[in-house]
Amino acid sequence: MSPVLAGVLQLLALIAALALAYRPLGDYMARVYSSERHYRPEKWIYKAIGANPSAEMRWPAYLRGVLAFSAVSVLFLYGLQRAQGVLSGSLGFASIDPDQAFNTAASFVANTNWQSYAGEQAMGHVVQTGGLAVQNFVSAAVGMAVAVALVRGFARSRTGELGNFWADLVRGTVRILLPIAVIGAIVLVACGAIQNFTGIHEVGQFMGGSQQWNGGAVASQEVIKELGTNGGGYFNANSAHPFENPTPFSNLFEVFLILVIPFALTRTFGRMVGSLRQGYAILATMATIWLGFTALMMWTEFAHHGPAFEVAGGALEGKETRFGIAGSAIFSVATTLTSTGAVNSFHSSYTGLGGGIQLLGMQLGEIAPGGVGSGLYGMLVMAIIAVFIAGLMVGRTPEYLGKKIGTREIKLAACYILITPALVLCFTAAAMALPTPPHSMLNSGAHGFSEVLYAYTSGANNNGSAFGGLNADTQWYNTTIGLAMLLGRFLPMVFVLALAGSLAEQKPVPETAGTLRTDKPLYTGLLVGTILIVTGLTYFPALALGPLAEGLAS
Repeated sequence: MSPVLAGVLQLLALIAALALAYRPLGDYMARVYSSERHYRPEKWIYKAIGANPSAEMRWPAYLRGVLAFSAVSVLFLYGLQRAQGVLSGSLGFASIDPDQAFNTAASFVANTNWQSYAGEQAMGHVVQTGGLAVQNFVSAAVGMAVAVALVRGFARSRTGELGNFWADLVRGTVRILLPIAVIGAIVLVACGAIQNFTGIHEVGQFMGGSQQWNGGAVASQEVIKELGTNGGGYFNANSAHPFENPTPFSNLFEVFLILVIPFALTRTFGRMVGSLRQGYAILATMATIWLGFTALMMWTEFAHHGPAFEVAGGALEGKETRFGIAGSAIFSVATTLTSTGAVNSFHSSYTGLGGGIQLLGMQLGEIAPGGVGSGLYGMLVMAIIAVFIAGLMVGRTPEYLGKKIGTREIKLAACYILITPALVLCFTAAAMALPTPPHSMLNSGAHGFSEVLYAYTSGANNNGSAFGGLNADTQWYNTTIGLAMLLGRFLPMVFVLALAGSLAEQKPVPETAGTLRTDKPLYTGLLVGTILIVTGLTYFPALALGPLAEGLAS
């Protein structure tokens, strides 16, 4: 069987698995977030934190809950890392330096999981399981809660109430993420991923020296890092490490975990707003972009340019032979089009155009299908922009799901789509202009610029993957990427929740003959075009200096 055919079959199997899970998982999540019943363990949690899960919140109160919980999470995780040196179960590792502790705390709370350290050489069991793994659950649940709040903004009318943040947070964790993670961890252990709390031990002699490994609760952390679109690896090699991702089957299963909730949330959206066709339209938009990017990535990496590629059968540099080019390409697109950031190959080693596809995938806003929760609310904001553009074309007041898109709504949507590009481009420009940050670049020229652009794109878009050539463990990069991650995560949430509150206060607008049908293929095409044009106009100059220049020169 040819590698290309094997890749196509893997992609078809993945699509079939996602299709089978789409309806039951989407409907289940809609029931979870619409239920008025509280399970006993959930009541214990509400009592412990002093929350009333039945109290409805307007958007400012919902936002305060998001920010307060996240601020406490940052402080807790920062303190845990700073105290690692005196904690038992830390494998003798020293406490983390202040700038790196801040960067890591910001990273995991912001659902980015950017790592400027080698996990097996820096973090012990206490920080890995009590800090990082916990944030993998709750940061994902925060994103889902914000998405559901926006969906309620469309579904409700003449009220500013968006639900209860604490109830949404706990339910997303206890009823959705935790059960799937338990099952997924068992599957990964069966595939060969490790799950233990052993210390550091020698595993053999290599080239006159000893090889040392430490164990850990890897399978359980691996499954939630993918399921929650987090991405932080237990080991420095991330999902290319055989302890995290042992076989081609586990590789495809991990891609399934990355994509299943973001895609299924479109059905949850359709169910909650009372129109499954609207959910299918959003799903079609996401799927079109994802399949297009996957096909492009496989083409660029299989294309034969030069004798080395012809002998190898494609661009094999930086890729695990266990997974091959196809398995690596599918995984790469899945992680960069979501906010996962896990890698089973090294993105810096992809072809110039392949690296450009990864960058562009993140720069879209990671909305195809995007992160858990963040992908849905990002796509809905773009849907509002597309409706507004269509309204301008025909001279009608734009409407979406029975809500008028007025001055306030379009200003909030515009602020949302401008925040992340401003962070990426301003921080990249500063890093290239100042004398010290460029010293961290391993490569010069277009590829070196791509390393810096990728780092800030990954941070501000809460992805977490990296071009491996950049030494990001410096005070400058730890601090600025940490700020980019926090601002890129929580400033957009401010505008999303304000938009949700504004929509919830409106009364429904009756549908007329002139109303734009947003559940038809024509609108799906308009939405795809809007996403690509807005992103292209924003980032094309930067992409032309980096991956496009490198790709055209090769």
